[in-house]
Amino acid sequence: MPHRFVTCDVFTNRVFGGNPLAVFPDASGIPAELLPSLAREFNLSETVFVYPPDRPEHTRRLRIFTPAAEIPFAGHPTIGAAFTLATLGMIPVRGDETRIVFEEGVGPVPVVIRAVKGVPVSAQLTAAQRPEVGPPAPGRSVLADILSLDTADILGGMLAPQAVSCGLPFLIVPLRDRDAVRRARVRLDHWESWLRTYWAPQILVFARDGEREGSDLRARVFVPGLSVPEDPATGSAAVALGAYLAAREPQPDAALRWVVEQGFEMGRPSILEIEADRVAGEVAAVRVAGECVMVSRGEIDAS
Repeated sequence: MPHRFVTCDVFTNRVFGGNPLAVFPDASGIPAELLPSLAREFNLSETVFVYPPDRPEHTRRLRIFTPAAEIPFAGHPTIGAAFTLATLGMIPVRGDETRIVFEEGVGPVPVVIRAVKGVPVSAQLTAAQRPEVGPPAPGRSVLADILSLDTADILGGMLAPQAVSCGLPFLIVPLRDRDAVRRARVRLDHWESWLRTYWAPQILVFARDGEREGSDLRARVFVPGLSVPEDPATGSAAVALGAYLAAREPQPDAALRWVVEQGFEMGRPSILEIEADRVAGEVAAVRVAGECVMVSRGEIDAS
């Protein structure tokens, strides 16, 4: 039986940039046991399957798969699904901003679809979970070995590596400059020894050293445990990074914003816009937004 899919590029305004995503806008007729095989067939960072919501006040329910496993939350499938459903007319666009809620494994995820003259162009999600800090990270020398870097490339002190989750845990590793970000390479044998069973086996490296005018940070994300050696744009990592950065700001009350470059080393330049709210010294909310473009539409035969 044929099932309709579309693909879009997320966190970009140009085709063949950003992070490609396969979306099944109505997955109700697909046998559940086929979902992992379909994700492996596309072999993208994630494939998202869309269902009617379990609760009538919500918009849709999402199931998100990497080529290796189902995950409870991911940013680029959430933003890409919202953009796709609005573009296809399956979610009505109401003015410049349309507010919806997706059901995901982490719980309800609020999303704002942004349109220009009725045409969807971008979306922003709010992390469903408040930031959670994991156990202490491995030492800088261990992380340097894992990332094929020198120990001096990894920052310490207030900017020491830390594991953070806003629904999916990431090990945030600050580096001294963009060149160190460029040189990072995961040594799988070292990763297997130190991080495979760690609370946050996914790694985000970043530096306050953007290449593009208007960018604040340069980042790369490595997810070897989910069969994604490197991800071009990672919304779930971006909200974890936003929580990490916001926790280190001195103001007890602040509205914070960063523009992050990712995917440049892969030839998939991506721009992620992070916002975070500090209230009474705590990180109260984290959001990530990005533009999207449609790429392809088709059907896949599966039974």
